[in-house]
Amino acid sequence: MTQTIKLPTQTTLLPALAVAGTIISWSASFAAIGISLRELEPLPMASVRFALASFLALGWLLWQRQFRFPTRDLFVILICGVLGIAAYNMLLNLGQASVSAGAASFIVNTQPLFMVGLAVVFLKERFSAWAWCGALLALSGVAVIASGQPGGLVFGAGTILIVGAAASAATYSVLQRPLLARHNPLSVTAAVVLAGTVALCPWLPAGLEQLAAASQATVGAVVFLAVAPAAIGQSCWTYALKHFGAARAGQFLYLIPPCAMFFAWAGLGETPETRTLLGGALALGGVLAVNTLGRR
Repeated sequence: MTQTIKLPTQTTLLPALAVAGTIISWSASFAAIGISLRELEPLPMASVRFALASFLALGWLLWQRQFRFPTRDLFVILICGVLGIAAYNMLLNLGQASVSAGAASFIVNTQPLFMVGLAVVFLKERFSAWAWCGALLALSGVAVIASGQPGGLVFGAGTILIVGAAASAATYSVLQRPLLARHNPLSVTAAVVLAGTVALCPWLPAGLEQLAAASQATVGAVVFLAVAPAAIGQSCWTYALKHFGAARAGQFLYLIPPCAMFFAWAGLGETPETRTLLGGALALGGVLAVNTLGRR
């Protein structure tokens, strides 16, 4: 009896590719930032990166012919651009100037903790005992990672700046949720990118000057950051969210720190320290506990 082999259908293949595109592009961004910071200053680098990304964002809005948003939504988009694009990338770039790419990926992945905290404060959601235990475990992991980084957890040190980046990203994620229900998600993302680019404009002249004098490797890293994480990664993430739902899709993000460490090793020659691995395991375990046991 001959058995028929069933090939993966488009229904299962495209979501898998979307998840893979998200994980790979976002994981590689930490190493690309590290490469860019060798010749560009943190804030000018963020500005020129999103100036390039804004061309793709503007092209999308022109193609969709979506130029206007209601006034209330436009105000939220502006805030999201300042927090999710400008503040997040400024803090992350400044932090990565002294913190390794692998360590930064673990610290940024505490973003769900801040999202839960915002839900408790503003949405009056309950925070169970398991959730509190998970939060403490994750924060202890960040402290372990910070102990091996310059400045540790001192105010203004790289670790604290990256924690601030995670908090900015969490606030941005919470604020944009209502927008995604009323508008095309990719159009919202494009508008947010444009808003963030405007906020970063004061550093654009310096960014362009430094990029013109940079090596091909640095230019390539900046172009990669403008195209892959911002355009391809965000588009893939939107598709994954639509197919899997937020709860299930969010679990895939736990793959980013291990993948980011691989890219940091391959691209920057960073060998993870024992404290980074231990702290990363604690941080991921804590975030996972908050988003599983903590929701029961």
